[in-house]
Amino acid sequence: MNILVINGPNLNLLGLREPEIYGKESYADLCAYIKKQAALRGCGVEVRQTNHEGVIIDWLQELWPRFDAILLNPGALTHYSYAIRDCVKAIPIPVVEVHLSDIMTREPFRQISVLQDACIAQIKGKGFAGYADAIDLFMKGK
Repeated sequence: MNILVINGPNLNLLGLREPEIYGKESYADLCAYIKKQAALRGCGVEVRQTNHEGVIIDWLQELWPRFDAILLNPGALTHYSYAIRDCVKAIPIPVVEVHLSDIMTREPFRQISVLQDACIAQIKGKGFAGYADAIDLFMKGK
């Protein structure tokens, strides 16, 4: 199993941005956690982050043939990016949407995910552990 992890806008600010919501651990800590969890499960993983919607779309289009599954944390783009949604629907591998916080208990605009029905699952509110849960979900389906 080879998994692509794409993290969207502002995830690079983990540990600085609203630590009461997102925690005090850094983005480097998140990347290390993801790589460790993948290794424990015998998976290959590549982790990327961008603050740009078009870059996410480019990566999805260009990189999916190299991977068995994609774990996507689109950040705030989840609430309005129909372009990412359309791209996820177009690629023929499973995608899981992950959010560190529980978007359903936050501001009303955050409770909307235009990506949810394009993905095989949405994992929210579990912090870093949500990434491990997504990897487990992929492993069960392999």
